[in-house]
Amino acid sequence: MTELFEGITVYRIETDRYTANVLERPASDPSAPDTTVVFVHGNVSSSLFYQPTMLALPAAVRALAIDLRGFGDSETKPVDATRGLRDFADDVRAVLDALDLDAVHLVGWSMGGGVVLQVALDEPERVLSLVLESPVSPYGFGGTHGPHGERNDAEGAGTGGGGANPDFVARLEAGDTSADAQTSPRTVYRTAYVAKPELQDAYEDAWVASMLTTKTGVDNYPGDAAVSEKWPGFAAGTRGVLNTMTPQHLNLSGIVELEVKPPILWIRGEKDAIVSDASFFDLNQLGLLGVIPGWPGAEVAPPQPMVTQTRAVLERYAASGGTYREVALPDAGHAPHLDEAETFDRELASHIGAA
Repeated sequence: MTELFEGITVYRIETDRYTANVLERPASDPSAPDTTVVFVHGNVSSSLFYQPTMLALPAAVRALAIDLRGFGDSETKPVDATRGLRDFADDVRAVLDALDLDAVHLVGWSMGGGVVLQVALDEPERVLSLVLESPVSPYGFGGTHGPHGERNDAEGAGTGGGGANPDFVARLEAGDTSADAQTSPRTVYRTAYVAKPELQDAYEDAWVASMLTTKTGVDNYPGDAAVSEKWPGFAAGTRGVLNTMTPQHLNLSGIVELEVKPPILWIRGEKDAIVSDASFFDLNQLGLLGVIPGWPGAEVAPPQPMVTQTRAVLERYAASGGTYREVALPDAGHAPHLDEAETFDRELASHIGAA
């Protein structure tokens, strides 16, 4: 593992589902922490990305960050995409069980935002509050349109494991740390994860090392794909990470119906290249821009309005008795906790203190 930041400890936990790697920033009184916050990372990353945020929390807070299966130093096990993000959510709950934690504050970044929403759906009484950082839409990634996530087609054309760039996957597998191509993990980090890469010069190697912990293959990242007669020639599969977020397998809008509704902080960057209403990682958006040829047009394959969809679900959540607050940071990208750390840390501390 990459060297830990001073003040962070690491340990492995045997659960009934997988062996989890967990980072911890202990509370000032570890025997009786006032508050526990659990961080869940996103796709092609690990718990390492959250170390500065963990260290910035008030001293009375116990901070934990969990490596999901197939990421970081956790055990690599297959991901059943037909369960949506439940394999990951069940793993998080298994870690909470192993640590005898009844109720915690959950912070989820990108795919991790979907994971913590799934935890709330399955066991809302264990969630004191939610922080959704640049979260995947409640309707998944790609293949839907409109504020309420209507599906573009029955098979999820253009979504799932077939959408990953094969050269990027190969470079992950090879442990490439260069910046000599658009598809190198370092270049993807600089151009898609953050809007202000210059602020992270001291930590960039650590963030790239975190990305390179991603385990590749059809059962992990990116997953498998089905052949489709529809553009762009493939559809959602049933195995691996990217298929967990296809519209066939994921719909988190049920949070609106929860009887127990934890308060939600939704924090995002307005310069986010990955999760937005015009995502450069949505193949239909790339088709609209002419980057991918043969796009059949917006009537058949419209881009996904990801932010609009999240807002629509959270508005319904509020209308049915919940509370949420949206914080949009104009100069942040996909990782507001790095691009606008001071603001993110302040918003997080305020949110968990008021929950």
